[in-house]
Amino acid sequence: MSNPTRDEWLTKARTLSEALPYMRRYAGSTFVIKYGGHAMGDAALAELFARDIVLLKQVGINPVVVHGGGPQIGQMLDRLKIQSSFIDGLRVTDKATVEVVEMVLAGSINKQIVAAINSAGGRAVGLSGKDSNLITARRLERVQRDPDSHIEKVLDLGFVGEPHKVNPEILNALAKSDIIPVIAPVGFDDKGDTYNINADTAAGAVAAELKAARFFLLTDVAGVLDKNKTLIDNMTLESAREAIADGTAQGGMIPKIETCIDAVEKGVEAAVILDGRVPHALLLEIFTEGGVGTLIGRG
Repeated sequence: MSNPTRDEWLTKARTLSEALPYMRRYAGSTFVIKYGGHAMGDAALAELFARDIVLLKQVGINPVVVHGGGPQIGQMLDRLKIQSSFIDGLRVTDKATVEVVEMVLAGSINKQIVAAINSAGGRAVGLSGKDSNLITARRLERVQRDPDSHIEKVLDLGFVGEPHKVNPEILNALAKSDIIPVIAPVGFDDKGDTYNINADTAAGAVAAELKAARFFLLTDVAGVLDKNKTLIDNMTLESAREAIADGTAQGGMIPKIETCIDAVEKGVEAAVILDGRVPHALLLEIFTEGGVGTLIGRG
């Protein structure tokens, strides 16, 4: 009769042994991880994510976490009775709203993630794009075409920005230490105005500047699905563009793929879209042969 405990130990030992080549391959590499969605709001998944980040650092990988927080921002705005609206999925951000955005992103959410990583045995430090001139932003412009008149107009989204320049100095310094940076996607322009930056876009810009070996986008879906709703394991830049052009990718997946394409074109080795709701999704993607998401690379 088999011993279940012994079998479980053997399975764990086999898993660790199979992970060894990947640990060797990625030792010294930088991974940028965009963390958000359901996984960030689930306490159990958040704890597992923190442990996985600590493990990456322990095996010689330099993880850089960039987080979102849209739902939490919405909850705080409701509590403060500040109304907000959306255009093309982007929150219109006035002066009062951007103050709340900064408070939630660079404050409560950032410190929760830092505390979780520290509790898991790591040494994390919270940053925003304002720290050490990490992310200089510029106002994001969106053009909308009237379907009847075909007249185009520039939409005013207020203090919604996009990364203009990423200064990697502080991240390069932290990479030489045992400290894990956790970045809130808040930036500022040359006038000192604060901007709310989409977390996917901010993470992609950071990954590109660091020439990361991997850029991970944790989402609430398995990855890029084909027209039969089957996960696509690997995509080249060309096939990723085709997926957008032929309608395979739809809705919110389109800007995620575009962010991955942009990051790879600017020097990231490969980008991965994966489901953050899967326990240990990062470890499964990094340390197993099959992976669990969609990898987008140069081909």
